[in-house]
Amino acid sequence: PTSVGLDFSLHGFEHLYGIPQHAESHQLKNTGDGDAYRLYNLDVYGYKIHDKMGIYGSVPYLLAHKLGRTIGIFWLNASETLVEINTQPSVEYTWTQVGPAAAKQKVISRTDVCWISESGIIDVFLLTGPTPSDVFKQYSYLTGTQAMPPLFSLGYHQCRWNYEDEQDVKAVDAGFDEHDIPYDVIWLDIEHTEGKRYFTWDKKRFANPKRMQELLGSKKRKLVVISDPHIKIDPDYSVYTKAKEQGFFVRNREGSDFEGVCWPGLSSYLDFTNSKVREWYSGLFAFPAYQGSTDILFIWNDMNEPSVFRGPELTLQKNAIHHGNWEHRELHNIYGFYQQMATAEGLIQRSKGKERPFVLSRSFFAGSQKYGAVWTGDNTAEWSYLKISIPMLLTLSITGISFCGADVGGFIGNPDAELLVRWYQAGAYQPFFRGHANMNTKRREPWLFGEEYTKLIREAIRERYTLLPYLYSLFYHAHVASEPVMRPLWIEFPDELETFGVEDEYMLGSALLVHPVTEPKTTMVDVFLPRSNEIWYHSKTFAHWRGGCTVKIPVALNTIPVFQRSGSVVPIKTTIGKSTGWMTNSSFGLRVAVSTEGSAVGELYLDDGHSFQYLHQNQFLHRKFSFCSSVLINSCADERGRYLSKCVVEQILFLGLKKKPSSVTTHSSDGKDQPVAFMYCAKTSTLNLEKLSLNIGCDWEVHIK
Repeated sequence: PTSVGLDFSLHGFEHLYGIPQHAESHQLKNTGDGDAYRLYNLDVYGYKIHDKMGIYGSVPYLLAHKLGRTIGIFWLNASETLVEINTQPSVEYTWTQVGPAAAKQKVISRTDVCWISESGIIDVFLLTGPTPSDVFKQYSYLTGTQAMPPLFSLGYHQCRWNYEDEQDVKAVDAGFDEHDIPYDVIWLDIEHTEGKRYFTWDKKRFANPKRMQELLGSKKRKLVVISDPHIKIDPDYSVYTKAKEQGFFVRNREGSDFEGVCWPGLSSYLDFTNSKVREWYSGLFAFPAYQGSTDILFIWNDMNEPSVFRGPELTLQKNAIHHGNWEHRELHNIYGFYQQMATAEGLIQRSKGKERPFVLSRSFFAGSQKYGAVWTGDNTAEWSYLKISIPMLLTLSITGISFCGADVGGFIGNPDAELLVRWYQAGAYQPFFRGHANMNTKRREPWLFGEEYTKLIREAIRERYTLLPYLYSLFYHAHVASEPVMRPLWIEFPDELETFGVEDEYMLGSALLVHPVTEPKTTMVDVFLPRSNEIWYHSKTFAHWRGGCTVKIPVALNTIPVFQRSGSVVPIKTTIGKSTGWMTNSSFGLRVAVSTEGSAVGELYLDDGHSFQYLHQNQFLHRKFSFCSSVLINSCADERGRYLSKCVVEQILFLGLKKKPSSVTTHSSDGKDQPVAFMYCAKTSTLNLEKLSLNIGCDWEVHIK
């Protein structure tokens, strides 16, 4: 056994970020007085917060930022790794040329970063920036960009350990319709299987899984089921016997198959580091192989750190043997990454390469973004866990993994109604939006807390669906240009020192600033609005503030502070369906927040929402909106796009127009001018255009006089 390490001195830097996953602040802390940050994937139920212990995933990549410069260090090593950080002011002497030789003293900060890994080689990449977006691109050249998610996966997901049977699934599905709450996916945890044998169904509780999926499919909804890496040792279970025959399990040091305890009891663990095992596992998702599965079934990889109930730290022992005679210690942190890779590949293969997969994984490594989504694991129904979820998700986002979320409501324990509402309001503005709960908790579907709270949760989820065009466009940028969907303020305002430590609010893309409410009984929130030369518009009241200061925003239980940045155009949907599938042809709206110079820009990306045709046949639409000199122009942002849409823009809301116009007309590409009825409110400086019928895919202009 050997260990490797390397020290880096970062001159002038004192703000460091990254190296998830820890339930810690977004800005990395000095470790001199305590524990180093540990990167070691572990199943930690109800993990401690403000702790540097390793939890479910590891990305050995950090970013350092100062005024005028951002850099990255990517330490490519999958064994257990410790990172020590020590920031200190250092004294620099410069010799002056004037008079007798005299030294001038200048204090600049310096941060020392020490990486030490249990095994492997030194394989390190320095990303030189100089801007945050440059570093994101440089990292993506090494590890890949975020996979383009299917549109349904950006809707709301309803999960529980466990929905009891087909009747329970049917009742929960009907409950959403009855209470007029949109949702896209219902999830089944381990109890849906025959005795925790993955790729099977409990014959009593889920006797007719295809019929259940047909019901969901008829409502344009999906099903996600769980598939863990441990395989029950059972000579009558074909997945086990076929894997054993081919030598596809991780072995113990004596050379026989490793056996450990997990949900099914005694189990063996598939060796996903072996490409032949991955290929075989991918084949298990084919429709003929996975009996009872249909094309609306997608996958959740859990327990893939891997979790071993009686193992050291509840994981595989380090001297277990993988294909090629590698010890587990060498590649522990990449085990779950390979399971998610094989699962995503299996879902693509079952559709003959046509359909995008959706796979959620609990364990992850650098590059997991290529295969789907991750979440923050077994959190607790307490306010502190809602609060810590924001820096946790920001850290994942800047390290390449844009498709991330936290279990809404907290997985462990019973949230009160206020906490649940506040968590839904936060989750609606985060990339992966799933409610989930432990089997020992009370049921908490959105309508079980009384009509007042049902209404508030409905509003939060509907707001998510309203914003889907904007969110989907952000994911397209994450996919092609590595720009995070959820961004810490310092990414968007890298020249503003005040933003460097902010972690209770964030940007969703470049246009929306979100400040979730994370304390009980809150009636007032302090919101920092960056940039003194910009205006920020409240998304509900349209009241506006100049940036560069902290403002006190009153909040009731039905609102969280969300602001649209001046100079931006946000595309929305004007009508909400039962799920994303019902909204394909529904109309768009535009929210145009005018800057102090009287301009605004934004864009919309659109495709069929589920296939790879956007990639292979240019079946996409990419439009640019620009407002300047009182004219709003819809033009093509990418001439390669061939996707045809019947959708129209039916509403445009302008924020920050100082005077009432005398007339508004639309000008289409065929040369026709059309007068438009409008409403102007002097109190809020808003101009509202409704009942428009402007095709989203055609060039047109709106003239305000």
